[in-house]
Amino acid sequence: MEIAASKRWWAMTALGFFAFMTNLDGSVVNVAVPVMAKSLAVPASQMVWATSVYLIVLTALLLPFGKLGDLIGKPRIFKWGTAGFILGSVMAGIDLGFAFLMVARIVQATGAAMTLANTYRIVTASFPARERGKAMGFVGTFVALGSVAGPAVGGLVLAVAAWPVLFWINVPFGLVALGLALWAMGNGQPQRSTFDWLGAAAQALAIGAGFWSLNLLQTQGLTPGVMGLLITAAAALLFFWWWDRRNQNSLMPLTIFHNRLFSLGVLSVFFVFMAQFFTTVLMPFYLEDALGLGPGTAGALLTLYPLMMVFFAPLGGVLADRYNAAAVALSGVLLIALGSAGYLLLGLHSSLWAFVVITVMLGIGSGIFQSPIGDLVMSVADSTQLGVAGSVNALARNLGMVAGTSAATTTLFTRMSTLAGRRITTFPAAHPAWFISGMHLAMGIATVLVLAAAVVLGLTVPRWRVFRQAG
Repeated sequence: MEIAASKRWWAMTALGFFAFMTNLDGSVVNVAVPVMAKSLAVPASQMVWATSVYLIVLTALLLPFGKLGDLIGKPRIFKWGTAGFILGSVMAGIDLGFAFLMVARIVQATGAAMTLANTYRIVTASFPARERGKAMGFVGTFVALGSVAGPAVGGLVLAVAAWPVLFWINVPFGLVALGLALWAMGNGQPQRSTFDWLGAAAQALAIGAGFWSLNLLQTQGLTPGVMGLLITAAAALLFFWWWDRRNQNSLMPLTIFHNRLFSLGVLSVFFVFMAQFFTTVLMPFYLEDALGLGPGTAGALLTLYPLMMVFFAPLGGVLADRYNAAAVALSGVLLIALGSAGYLLLGLHSSLWAFVVITVMLGIGSGIFQSPIGDLVMSVADSTQLGVAGSVNALARNLGMVAGTSAATTTLFTRMSTLAGRRITTFPAAHPAWFISGMHLAMGIATVLVLAAAVVLGLTVPRWRVFRQAG
């Protein structure tokens, strides 16, 4: 066991508080993007960088910090990361302009990578298989609570204070998480191995250059600089694949993907999280700019999605422990698909009740999906590869988030630019119908992605049944 049995639920509470803090931060920032863009005098497409740079840095560092967790102790890395995230939050709350905000987000992302790379591994190593679904559902509840509180808290704070205050809300929750971790976790069990610095640099360069080029593509088009970044990303990815096959201590041994059930589970995670971030990025602009709602009202409406997750994430975990986890996850994905398709019906004059019903459905599906898929992915991994499995699972989630953010904004701005006959990189206040058209196209793509996840999970249902019977 990674954590002493007498303290493992306290350790889960520490993991939960950090999950609450990071999701509170993420949902608050998403609600505040339109306000922050106006305050900092930058276009909406550039303000989205505050989200994009966080996700890109976080994703690029997951595998390296996951490996370091094996080398020097997963709980130790978790505690260091929590402290780093608190520091980044304090920095982000100091209004020194857009550039300083970006630096603060990088510090936050580095801390988040250290913790998230090891969270699933700590859960898996601390609980027997029969209790993992419940433990992941417990942590998932904190994830949902953070997302629930974010929009409401963000709207309330923005109504009475400036946006920098939003980041300081993280600090007390971070201190609680750090205090619990210091008391309950210890420092873990280090392993004797070497760190693959070359592989770490190659995969970070591939992720950073690749996704940053997609951000620049929205505002600059296919310039020589953007093309250079794309070529760099492709070359780094090919090198990482070549090096990984020849290095016995690689960050991500490709042999883990020989496990078909694991590979299908991870692929479904990527599709679902990519689709979910279409909603995360677009809905604040729809409510605040297209419908003209204030930050407080928009925040309250956006709270519906994670509020449903609060109630249904634990249920998903319990069902995963009792029944076919793949089938439970599939039922959640089908609800997500219905919710994503429902956004295609929304327009400039839609009833807010339509938004409520669609968002509630999406939240229920996401809550049911979350715990079973984590249980599935971590349970089928070989005991010698649990560390790698945890990192790959977290990587799939965050790659989906980054890809979803880039794809959603690229689709939106490309569609609006086509309708306008010129490049548009912000909300077209004089032509809101252009935004609705772009939103519909983007949510159509999101629906296709979720349906792809449903097909993938359909293939895992019989395989999971065989796995459980064999176990």
